[in-house]
Amino acid sequence: MTIAVQPPTESVVDRFLRYVRIDTQSREDQHTVPSTSTQWELANLLAAELRQLGAGGVRVSECCMVYASIPGNLPNSPAVPAVGFIAHVDTSPAVSGANVNPIVHRNYQGGDIALPADASQVITVAQHPVLNEMIGDDIITTDGTTLLGSDDKAGVAAIMAFVDLLAANPQIEHGPIRVAFTADEEVGTGIDHFDVAAFGADFAYTVDGSTLGEVSDETWNARLATVTFHGKSAHPGTAKGVMVNSIYAMADYLSRMPHDMRPETTEEREGFVHPYAGMLDIEHSSVKILLRDFDLSGLEAKERLLRGLAGETAARFAGVSAQVELKESYKNMKEVLTEHPQITQYALDAARRAGLTPFTKPIRGGTDGSKLTFRGLPCPNIFTGGHEFHSKLEFNSRRGLEKTTETLVHLAQLVAKQVKKD
Repeated sequence: MTIAVQPPTESVVDRFLRYVRIDTQSREDQHTVPSTSTQWELANLLAAELRQLGAGGVRVSECCMVYASIPGNLPNSPAVPAVGFIAHVDTSPAVSGANVNPIVHRNYQGGDIALPADASQVITVAQHPVLNEMIGDDIITTDGTTLLGSDDKAGVAAIMAFVDLLAANPQIEHGPIRVAFTADEEVGTGIDHFDVAAFGADFAYTVDGSTLGEVSDETWNARLATVTFHGKSAHPGTAKGVMVNSIYAMADYLSRMPHDMRPETTEEREGFVHPYAGMLDIEHSSVKILLRDFDLSGLEAKERLLRGLAGETAARFAGVSAQVELKESYKNMKEVLTEHPQITQYALDAARRAGLTPFTKPIRGGTDGSKLTFRGLPCPNIFTGGHEFHSKLEFNSRRGLEKTTETLVHLAQLVAKQVKKD
């Protein structure tokens, strides 16, 4: 990196390899934040490391949110907007994050990558053509038994390396910087406990994306449906004419979900409905269904579909009743970010300065920034170089981590330079 005379005290790759070994898997349907006590270990470690790097105002909240600040080093720093950088410490509940054993495949020369601890886990070029662009890079995977945790420990490591670089190189001009690490992003509950006012940023970036160069200012509109069918239990020996088994109704309901609305059959800007968890019992069978669409009208159409199918199923099974509950998860942040185009442009220009080809792409998912944007903190999302999140095939690379870090440095400089120019 030509802009830094001194390297960080610890490379971003080494930081990443340390952090992914800490189990921080979050858990759904818990009544506490964080949802798992293991998230405290990484949060407290990051706070200690931020203090060692000279960051100010470092604290860990009662909900496991880490906050820190770095003062600007310009004569007019108070006139420069305070820029925030945010990543989350937790990993997905979908795949185990315990005992992660990261493997570094040095100087990758092409071909499929078989993960050593499970021969059935293979990262293929056919399914991941991005590998063709990674020849000569050091690719980081798991051993095939867990997820890697690049989502979002790649973002955590990049932000920490960025702080490290600024501390080592006071000649890098920047305005006020705010840093935060959040808990329970994966289950969508942590960010509700984020203190936007105390954070003190004028705008921010979640460092929680994928492909190098990808900057996102658009997310899903997202709702969670809980569909329940109610029946009537009876002893199976005397059940004739009495028992109403809700399990059959649930099976019928799920079988009639439109095939072309499943996540596994949709892409790009196509929304989906996704049954992902549930329970079966004679009296009560329920399922949780994710509803996703970039357009609010499309989301509402999917809600009507689910309600209509539930009513049709209940009518087909005598004695069965249906209940559909909907809860908003987050909204498309594009609605707000269109009013602040310069924030996204800073990220695109910073990626270009880092030698990447930047582009915007809507996230087929959500970030903490989805909610923060609607709470007065405009918050686009920046890439981390990672791929195949929430799976045992998750991978990142040395270049991915280094270029993400470099982009953050350029971004801080660009904001400061723009204010100086103005």
